[in-house]
Amino acid sequence: MEKESIQDIPITFTSGAIDKLNEVKDTENVKEDMFLRVGVKGGGCAGLTYLLAFDTKTDRDDIYLIGGLEVIMDRAHAMYVIGMEIDYQKGLNSRGFVFNNPNADKTCGCGTSFDAK
Repeated sequence: MEKESIQDIPITFTSGAIDKLNEVKDTENVKEDMFLRVGVKGGGCAGLTYLLAFDTKTDRDDIYLIGGLEVIMDRAHAMYVIGMEIDYQKGLNSRGFVFNNPNADKTCGCGTSFDAK
């Protein structure tokens, strides 16, 4: 498979998120032709929900390289997540991926649903 040019990433991942994503990739035996998909979809209590999963690339996706992971994002989703930081927390009160999105106008208690400005 020929690699396409890799773009500057519009989002960032903390080292904790990169470590956890690499762990998931290894333990779940993610196939070589899969990429980490970041994006949004309609739904959730605030209107939009974040996507973070291993997936195959489509013609609408741009590809980025973050911490050794090849990340794909639908071009139409960038406006909702540009400048976002994805973290992974292991604390007692908060466990899992955390999305710190400067474009979120409001969020809900679950932390994965938001409404854009």
